[in-house]
Amino acid sequence: MLLPARTLIDLPVSTETIKYLSEEELNRLTGSFQAWFDQAQGKTRRIRGRYWLVFLMARYTGARISEVLKIDDTVDIDFRGSRIQLWTLKRKKPFKRTVAVPPTVTTEVATYLAEWPNMRGVVFGLARQNFFTKLKTIGSQTGISKNKLHPHVLRHSRAMEMVSANVPLNVIQQVLGHSSILNTAVYLQISGRDAGQIMRDRGLI
Repeated sequence: MLLPARTLIDLPVSTETIKYLSEEELNRLTGSFQAWFDQAQGKTRRIRGRYWLVFLMARYTGARISEVLKIDDTVDIDFRGSRIQLWTLKRKKPFKRTVAVPPTVTTEVATYLAEWPNMRGVVFGLARQNFFTKLKTIGSQTGISKNKLHPHVLRHSRAMEMVSANVPLNVIQQVLGHSSILNTAVYLQISGRDAGQIMRDRGLI
C-alpha cells in the first residue's frame, strides 16, 4: 500500500542512503570547477559561467538542484547581504526561504552579470540533466568516487559541514528546507554525535 505523498516527504532519510564529500573533496571539486570556468574565453566562458554559478549555489546553499535552477537573479539575490531566496519544493504549498551564502558567491554572480548583462534573469535556468552531466564530467577529473558526483551529494555535504561547525539543528533544518526536524537529525547520527542530547540542549524535545 502506497503512503500519501506528504507522508513520504516527511519520512526521515536513511543514514544508509546518504553520501557526502569530505572537506578535502569539496575543495578539490570546487577548484576543478573553477579552473574549468577560468580557462574558458568568449562565448564558451559565458556558457561555462552558468554551470559554475549553479555549482556554487548548490554547494553553498545546500538546496535541492531543482530549487537552485528556479533562482531568479533579478529578485532572489540580495547582493549586498549575500542572501538567496529559494523556493522550498516538495511541499503541498511551496514557499520561499532565505539562505545566507559566502559573499564570494554573490560576487561571482554580480561579476558574471556585469560581463554579460543580457543573461540577467536566465542565468540559473539550466536543464537539470545538463548540469548532472557536467558535474560528473568535471568531477571525474578529481579522483572523487563516481557515486558521489551527484547534485544531491552537495546538499548532504553542506549539511555535514554545518553539523561539524555546531550549527543549531533548527537552523540547519531552515537552511535545507526540511519539513521535519527528524530528517535533519539524521546528519547528526552520521557524524557520530548524540542527536537526542543536542535536540534537548536546544529545547527541541
